[in-house]
Formats: sequence, C-alpha cells, structure tokens
Amino acid sequence: MKKRYFIYLIAILLFVLFIPQETSYSWGFYGHKQINKMAVFTLPYEMIGFYKKHIDYITNHAVDPDKRRYTMKNEAPRHYIDLEHYGHNALDSIPKIWERAVEKYSEDTLMAYGIVPWQIEKHYINLIYAFKNESLNEILRYSSELGHYLADAHVPLHTTENYNGQLTDQHGIHGFWESRIPELKGTTYDYFVGKAKYIDSPSETAWKIVKDSHLAVDSVLRFEKALHKEFPMDQKYSYETKAASLQKVYSLEYTNRYNMMLNGQVERRMRESIIMLGSFWYTAWIVAGKPNLDKLKDKIESDTLKIDQPNLEVLPQNIILKNNNGHED
Repeated sequence: MKKRYFIYLIAILLFVLFIPQETSYSWGFYGHKQINKMAVFTLPYEMIGFYKKHIDYITNHAVDPDKRRYTMKNEAPRHYIDLEHYGHNALDSIPKIWERAVEKYSEDTLMAYGIVPWQIEKHYINLIYAFKNESLNEILRYSSELGHYLADAHVPLHTTENYNGQLTDQHGIHGFWESRIPELKGTTYDYFVGKAKYIDSPSETAWKIVKDSHLAVDSVLRFEKALHKEFPMDQKYSYETKAASLQKVYSLEYTNRYNMMLNGQVERRMRESIIMLGSFWYTAWIVAGKPNLDKLKDKIESDTLKIDQPNLEVLPQNIILKNNNGHED
C-alpha cells in the first residue's frame, strides 16, 4: 500500500515538473494593472485630475474580474469569445446586438462560448450611468473593470477555442504570451500612447478589437510551434522562485526568441489596450454630459467597493453554463 502511494506521489511530482507553471489570468496581474494605470495619462484635463487621485484603486482593482472567476459562475465567459463555434464567417454571422444574438443562438449558448464584446458594451453603459449619477463608487468600479475586459479582448487567445494550445500540443502558450512576455519585457515597453479620442460606436469598436485579435491567433500558435521544433528542449524551460515556491517557467532565451518572432506583437496589443481604455472612459464621460468630476474630489470610495455587487451587472446572473470554467488557463 505504501509502495503504491509512493509511486502515485512520484507521478504527480513528475507531472507538475514537466508542465510550465504559468498562471495565466489574462495578461497576468502585471499587465492588467499596467494597462489601467497608463490609461489614466491619456485623459483630458477635465478628467485626469480625478483619475490620478484614484489611480491606486484603478490600478489595483484592474484584476478584480480575474479574482472572482472561480467564485461567480457567470464571470468566466465575460473574458473571452470562442469564435470558431459560430462557423468560418463568425464575425459576419453573429448579431452584434445582445438581444438579437440571444434570439439566434440562445442565451446559454452565448454564455457557454464567451461574451467579451457584449460585456465591454455593458460595462461601458454602466459607466455612463455612473457618471450621470455622479456615483464615485460606481465610476471607479466600472472604470477599473472595463479596463480588464477591454484588455482581455486584445489578447488573441481570448478569441479561440484553442485558447491554451490544448488542441495543438502547445499547452501553456496562453500564459506564455500574455503573462511571461510582459513580465520579462514590459519594462522596455513604450506606454505613452497619446490622448484618448471620442469613439463613434463603442459596440462596433469592441467587435473590431475582437476581430483584430482573432486575426493574430494563427501567428501566435504557428511561431511558437516552429520555435519549439528548432529549440533545444533542455533549454526551453527554467526554474524560478515565485510566491515562495519553485516554479517551472519558459526560459529567458526561449521567451526572447518567441518575442522576436512575434515582432513586438505583445507590446502593440498592450499599447492598443491602453489608448482604447482611455478612449472608452472619455467617451462615456462625454455621453454622460461631461459631469464636473471636481465635485467628487472630496469623496472617499466606500468599503462596499471591496465587495462584489453582482446585482449591478446588466447581464443575467442565472444562466446554467455548458462550460463553467470557461477558458481554464
């Protein structure tokens, strides 16, 4: 009995050692926080004072949606959309208006295969109302979380059923692209992306982001597959201490080679996330009537911001998912 237990333990250890431990909460915590933080500096003078005052909150709470992915059953689908499920011409056939999409495919189907472009629009609308109501708590909450969903939509692997390379024997590529590369290369990125601009159609823009991301899926997978074939296997991974534990990660040399093959793709998508987030904030503020944010400068965010408030979400909360975990990274 003891011998069998020992063999079982060894098998588990070997499995852990040979799978790269890239925890890939979309963009990684580093990426999401950086995107939200730098978006503040794209804003006009009427807004930047307010957002700079609350920049710590907006930065730190950029990762709230990831933190609740496994505690709220309907959270996971908000981060992605599996376009292949809807056929070869998915972007032409999927209705962009939520109610029409529900009519065509059913609500549970949409939730099962991801709703990120609709979630972006819903959070944008919620932010408009937050501005109109001059609600400090809701402005901060929806500004922070809108940043998360927009950033996720900019990740190619958030638009495909092969989200972690599991269909092409590339398990771990999700965290490799969106976490490992930014963590190693992010300090060299140019985060100053210009000024936020008014968006004529936020809904169409959200779908354009998804389209651009999906067009990049092929290169994300193909380049890593090619590199894997030519790179010495004993140099592909290394070990680093993270969170007081030794973890297997993609090596610096392998990461540099892959990043070079992508020709700066990760940095470009990160920069585009920043300017897009600032532009969505700016557009919501204009649509809300350009409220004077200086009136809120003496208010302090409530402790209720630390508690998830699902009743504030526009999307329904009682759908039974076909895939509860969504993109299990």
